[in-house]
Amino acid sequence: MGKVRVIARESRLSQIQVREVMEKHPETEYEIEVLSSYGDKHKEISLLDGKAPADMFTRELDEALIHGRADVAIHSAKDLPYPLDERLEVIALYPPFDQSDSLVSKGHRTLKQLPAGSKIGTSSAVRRRGIAEIRPDLEIVSIRGCIEERVRQVRDGELDGAIIATCALRRLGMEGEISEVLPFETHPLQGYLAVTALKGRQDLKEQFSGGSVLETQGEVTLVGFGPGDPELMTVAGAKAVEAADIIFYDDLTDREYIERQKGEAVYVGKRSGKHQAEQADINRLLLEAAREGKRVVRLKGGDPMMFAHAGEEIEYLQSNLVNVRVIPGVTAASALAAAAKISLTHRGISSSVSMVNGHAKQPIVPDTDTIVYYMGASQLEEIGKRLIAEGRAETTPVLLGYNISRPDEKLFETTLGQLKGDYPTPLIVLIGNVAALRRKAASEIEQTLYTGLSPTAPDQTHTPLIEIESTEWEQPAEGYDYLLFTSRNAVRAWFGKAGTNGAQVVSIGTTTTAALVEAGVAREDIIQSDKDDSYGVIELFWGLDRGRVVIPRSDIALQIIPNGLREIGYTVETVTVYKTVMPRRPRKVNLENVRRVVFTSPSTVDNFIKLYGELPQGIAYETRGRITHNHLKNRQNEAI
Repeated sequence: MGKVRVIARESRLSQIQVREVMEKHPETEYEIEVLSSYGDKHKEISLLDGKAPADMFTRELDEALIHGRADVAIHSAKDLPYPLDERLEVIALYPPFDQSDSLVSKGHRTLKQLPAGSKIGTSSAVRRRGIAEIRPDLEIVSIRGCIEERVRQVRDGELDGAIIATCALRRLGMEGEISEVLPFETHPLQGYLAVTALKGRQDLKEQFSGGSVLETQGEVTLVGFGPGDPELMTVAGAKAVEAADIIFYDDLTDREYIERQKGEAVYVGKRSGKHQAEQADINRLLLEAAREGKRVVRLKGGDPMMFAHAGEEIEYLQSNLVNVRVIPGVTAASALAAAAKISLTHRGISSSVSMVNGHAKQPIVPDTDTIVYYMGASQLEEIGKRLIAEGRAETTPVLLGYNISRPDEKLFETTLGQLKGDYPTPLIVLIGNVAALRRKAASEIEQTLYTGLSPTAPDQTHTPLIEIESTEWEQPAEGYDYLLFTSRNAVRAWFGKAGTNGAQVVSIGTTTTAALVEAGVAREDIIQSDKDDSYGVIELFWGLDRGRVVIPRSDIALQIIPNGLREIGYTVETVTVYKTVMPRRPRKVNLENVRRVVFTSPSTVDNFIKLYGELPQGIAYETRGRITHNHLKNRQNEAI
């Protein structure tokens, strides 16, 4: 092979790093091209706010490799973006001789000796946190430029101090500038040097392999232990655990099983309230074990990719150039379904399932037929309330599983309306009509959709197809004899602005009457129709003295009552006090799982057809009132 073409940044430090790498391979002839990276050209970009481009120091070097101008690029490893361009790979990674950070300061003062308010420059959010923990009274500012420029800013008094990698100062022969080596943790790749090349360049891999930690470090395998019974582990998972040099495990794995393994066992269970800090510690432990060349297993309860921080661990390890393998496991939802002998989905009952972290302060309530909440024991009552508020029937069955697949496994049954936090933990919660399959045949399970504003029975799933909007309206002139209310919405809108003005109050039915009483009208002052529909109201008025009638109502109310009253001798005035509209985001469900639909008004029928495109056969349709019944029949006849 001829000379290797090396591409690098133009700083003196970068060229020293190239020499350091190539001195490890004295048999390799090379030529070097240097250039300014995007980050070198844009020193105004701060690295402290997390908004800088990930490839700001490698972009131009990567392009040189991709377009064939160079064979390899040599970088400070911590400058590599994650993920790397898919056309490239790291072919070698050389360990540091020093990973610490140092303080460069005026007068060689230590961090403790600096006066309060001193201005300290850094280019790293990690370093900013480290300084803040020791000296929160110092001012931390962004600093950019090559190492020599940063040191000059301190010398010239622009800064009182700067935090700089010790290895960079030593490589440049600037050890004399060090005021103090700092005690805090640094970036995992600080001091490492990386060599990148186009994927598939096996010749270059072999040429640069000597001394690379990629050849000696171990692999980390994330293994799903399953729900608790060791026999539910996959064969691949069991083999990985048996071959491991070190096993990191948590509370959801079987301690006796762990103790039977030959690998060193390290407990990394999380204590409540310290998850974030502990996860960072776990990440670092995994990395350190892999760097030592060990076969590392991270054993997780259930499936490692389900609510187990696996994504964080994978990103951390891979961004630090450690290979990760994942072996899935049986997740708790599947184990609960198996223990109860029910399916998470079932034809005619459930065609969708979601799995949710129930530990959040405000649990998510997805719109699927079946919902499984993990870690939801402390939020059971809140979960139940939120699902009911979102329209789920209070009688929706709930199945709860404690220690699923273990010898002391227990199953509990309840409903959404009765869901309380009186169960042992760990707990997994399955909500949906499939839970009823433990006690009923599938043909017995019915789902009823209620399309009006407020469901009338606890077994109804509330999918409202009308929504009330307020509107501006003017009170009619005084002197009317009757005030007729045909809905509770009209009652609420009217009494929010006006009163009875001495008129006789008339109600269409019990629901409206209850709203009138709630609004402050005495029950004995209300005349209520015996029949809860428009025709019943007209019949009622046949027996009353003729006079002037005011009817507060919606913008789409039918003319049956006003016209009927006029025909029998009344003066009628309608007042639009609210609007009835289609909900902006109507909840659409899978009608294959619905046995009955309740329509409360003609508009709910029309909006149902608008939303679903038809009135499917095989569903029982129920209506409130003759008007709605007749309208439904007309729409059904139109479809024939």
